[in-house]
Amino acid sequence: MNIKPLADRVLVKPDAAEEKTASGIILPDSAKEKPLKGKVAAIGNGTKDEEMIVKVGDNVLYGKYAGTEIELDSEKYLIMRQSDILAII
Repeated sequence: MNIKPLADRVLVKPDAAEEKTASGIILPDSAKEKPLKGKVAAIGNGTKDEEMIVKVGDNVLYGKYAGTEIELDSEKYLIMRQSDILAII
């Protein structure tokens, strides 16, 4: 991967969206909810006021509208500030 987030930013690979409901109904793309968890793929160095708490490989929860979606090597990622991450799983 050729992307290195700057400052307190984190690159997250979102988990796949649910394909089926609990009752077995297959969902079309338009009805799938955006996943709210993913795996940290890269982190920045932090700032002098904020050290990086998350590490590469951590599974994290983030807000529904957190981050900016980018595509790299036909894979979708989110780049967000560390403060947009709600919890490490």
